[in-house]
Amino acid sequence: MQMTFRWYGEGNDSITLKQIRQIPGMKGVVWALHDIPVGEVWPLERIEEVVKQANAYDLHTQVVESVNIHEDIKLGLPSRDQYIQNYKETLKNLGKVGVKVVCYNFMPVFDWFRTDLFKEMEDGSTALYFDSEKVQALTPEQVVKNMEENAKDFTLPGWEPERLRDLQSLFEQYRNIDEGNLLKNLIYFLEEVCPVAESCGIKLAIHPDDPPFSIFGLPRIVKNKEDIQRILHAVDSPANGITFCSGSLGANLANDLVDIVQSFAHCIPFAHIRNVKHFEDGSFIESSHLVADGSLPITDIIKALYENGFDGYIRPDHGRHIWDEECRPGYGLYDRALGAMYIHGAWDAYVLKGKK
Repeated sequence: MQMTFRWYGEGNDSITLKQIRQIPGMKGVVWALHDIPVGEVWPLERIEEVVKQANAYDLHTQVVESVNIHEDIKLGLPSRDQYIQNYKETLKNLGKVGVKVVCYNFMPVFDWFRTDLFKEMEDGSTALYFDSEKVQALTPEQVVKNMEENAKDFTLPGWEPERLRDLQSLFEQYRNIDEGNLLKNLIYFLEEVCPVAESCGIKLAIHPDDPPFSIFGLPRIVKNKEDIQRILHAVDSPANGITFCSGSLGANLANDLVDIVQSFAHCIPFAHIRNVKHFEDGSFIESSHLVADGSLPITDIIKALYENGFDGYIRPDHGRHIWDEECRPGYGLYDRALGAMYIHGAWDAYVLKGKK
């Protein structure tokens, strides 16, 4: 297992590489070129720039999150072939610098959303919050406005400005796209890019839907165990894998997270670990990693990864905003550093137990 930390780049993150390097056991950063418009090729010189920055602090750059998928690919439009070709070129450039995993998602319009990015908790910290009742009354435009106002000076991952400018048009385009159509379009994409990823030594790891159920009537195809199995079986390639995200899949308590790990461990090159606390009305908030603070079996998940020989990359996922830190929503330094140590502690306990 290699511990990593998501980093948004110099000038785009309140957290420095020097700070990340000081977290015990930290091996690498999970990164992306966030200023490159979705669908365009990532230039090799820009990629090498990030690699050089991270390597200067003895941190590797073997995991990218994310090379986002253009909406035309998800919609299955004729223009998708050019965007897929661009994706292949980006994979080739990433392979040249030793990238091993590319995390991506196939969520229409909204990659993820919450109704409150800074919901106050009982201890005075704040966290990302999903209000189930409020979602039913919100329009997509209201969601975008809410997130833009809460995000302060930070861009939000997976929310490209060009998409948000023409939101209504995107919704119209998805009117006739159901889960079956979306899955076909994903398979088309994977059949095209997996051979290139294989040749570059890269594993593609699809991220679960966040949350793992439909929002505003949009289709979702990475919601549960059955969806994951369908995707993995559709394209038989060692490059076709998943990102196990406890927080995304765990937003639906019907998902057995331990069983999902045990079933697909051989196809999980990358894992996100975070806890969420559920409420009776279907709302949830992102708590600390501590099992007692949330509703998910975090230590059982880590045990399942260990017992099934997980040797990939892992990162502490969304953290609370604590100790008056001003940071990107969900991506502060302090609580994620605590999360990394919690994951390490649980992992070490199973390692030591196995040596007895």
